[in-house]
Formats: sequence, C-alpha cells, structure tokens
Amino acid sequence: MSRSACRTAILISGSGSNLQSFIDRVGAGTLDLELTLVLSNRPDAYGLTRASSAGLDTACIEHGAFADREAFDRAVATELDGRRPDLIVLAGFMRILSPWFVNHYEGRILNIHPALLPAYPGLDTHRRVLDAGDRHHGSTVHFVTDELDGGPRILQGRLRVEPNETAAELRTRVQAIEHQIYPEAASWFASGRLQYMDGAAWLDGELLAQPVVMDFE
Repeated sequence: MSRSACRTAILISGSGSNLQSFIDRVGAGTLDLELTLVLSNRPDAYGLTRASSAGLDTACIEHGAFADREAFDRAVATELDGRRPDLIVLAGFMRILSPWFVNHYEGRILNIHPALLPAYPGLDTHRRVLDAGDRHHGSTVHFVTDELDGGPRILQGRLRVEPNETAAELRTRVQAIEHQIYPEAASWFASGRLQYMDGAAWLDGELLAQPVVMDFE
C-alpha cells in the first residue's frame, strides 16, 4: 500500500507568494503534499484568490472578532482540526501564535523568516541587514515554538548582498530563495526525513545542531 500524502494546511495573511510556490510544486508532482486548506485572518488576502484558482478549499477567520489571541487561535484550530492536518505551514501569516496553539500542534508547524536566524528576528530584516553592512543575507525555515522566530532551525538559503542594493531589491531576491527552500523543507517533513523531537530538529536521524545551508550566490 502506498504512503498517503502529508495533509497540509497553509496559513496566510497577504499575497501568498510562498503559498504559490507550494501550489506550483504540488501541481507539478514534485512535492508530495495534500493541500487540505488555505486559511487567512484577512478577507482581502490575495492568497485566498490564488488558492481558489487552484481549486483548494479556503477559509477566513478575522482575528478582530475575538477578545484575545488564544480565543482566535482556538477558532482557527477548530477549522484546522476538521481537516486533520499532519503539517501546518505559516506562509506570511502575520499573527503571533499563542502558547496554546503551539502546544496543540507541537512539532507540526513550520515557518519561514527572512533572515539568517538567529540574526535579525522580528520585522524589517532587509533594511536592518543593509544598515549593518552585512555581506550575506537570506531566509530560514524553522519549527515554530513559543519563542518568536526562535524555534529549531532546519534550512537556510543564503545569498551575497550586492553593493548599493536597496531593501526592496534585496527583499525580492530573498523571496525567490524562499520559494525554493520552503517547499524543500516541507518535503523533508512529508517524507519522514525531518522530525521534531525533544525540542530539536532531526534530519535523517541526526540532530540538526546547525541548519542545512544552501548557497544562492
């Protein structure tokens, strides 16, 4: 009997460019995921249009309708749990998750952050990299924990910062990297190669003390 595809829900808040990279690779047969739901906290998120155009189920739960973060997260979880997800992919989901949500899906949530973590957690990473004069920049796929942008790192895409590059130009190049490394890390999880154990990331049975690094020079 063949192994069933990894049931995956993708959470978005905006345009969904990373979502599109998943849709494209699943459609091409190079990513063994079953995309069961695309959920947004914003009804105007263009990613919902991308998902609908690809024939995917969508849902919108607006966070402003809830008294606090956990109440919103519990409503999201009710929607997700009806789809029995093996994996939850945060693709530009601009909400800080409550400890309850992280614990509920422990070891099953992936995020991508536009920096070479642990450097530059938080926002405006491209401008901060340029202001610091760093020679390299990139993006990091990591498991989600209670610590913001602090979960176990899995895979990084790295590029060289060009002289006189603007923050917008750097962002565009980093996003292109994300569209390659994020589905790749998800494929490792789907195949069973990547696991979350004892608060750490493991790949092929080995502890990932440092993330796998792919250079895009």
